[in-house]
Amino acid sequence: MAKAMARTAAETTDTTQPQGRIRRENVERILKAAERVFAEAGFAGATMADIAERAGLPKANLHYYFGTKDDLYRAVLDNILQMWLAPIGSFTPDADPAATLTAYVTAKMEASRTRPHASKVFANEILHGGTQVERFLAEDLKALVDAKAAVIDGWVATGRMAPVDARQFLFMIWAVTQHYADFDVQIRKVMGRRTLTRQDFAAMTAEVLRLVLRAAGLPEPEIAETPTDSVPSIS
Repeated sequence: MAKAMARTAAETTDTTQPQGRIRRENVERILKAAERVFAEAGFAGATMADIAERAGLPKANLHYYFGTKDDLYRAVLDNILQMWLAPIGSFTPDADPAATLTAYVTAKMEASRTRPHASKVFANEILHGGTQVERFLAEDLKALVDAKAAVIDGWVATGRMAPVDARQFLFMIWAVTQHYADFDVQIRKVMGRRTLTRQDFAAMTAEVLRLVLRAAGLPEPEIAETPTDSVPSIS
């Protein structure tokens, strides 16, 4: 996964220059378009031509920045994983468990709201065997989960939260928060919505937080109200 990203990083290092800024913007447009096309069509069904059209750029630009479809796909996966893994860095021994879990769940739910296609790309990859991320899962992710599970175990050992199986606890958080991206069609149909609004996500986030914090034996946070989006329901 690092091969494609190494090239794009080299291309976009100096963003103070017009050429560097243009490259950075093009790379971002391509990654955003590719994320959506791979989510909708899958890796096999996606074409560089479809991605170029979605990005509004010549197909040659995609090959210039990423080489092949495989390279672009790995770059999309790398970009998704960077987004997902950044918030878990706040799990440290000295951190407050309730505040940390609240921030983490909120970040995960916001990712499902703002980048649902990212979750679908990753889910598709796993459902098809996870060949592109197999080494990452077995090495990097395992090491990260081991480290954060140790933090949770430490919170439990010092009486700062209720006993849980730390790894299963993290798996549960991932499953619940990513459900709102992966199964958004099901959720919208059951809720009678054409679109899930900010207010819908605020309510869903509050409920997920209640479930997670109750499981951890922690107090529930104060949830600020979110303005209503004017999106009609299905009547």
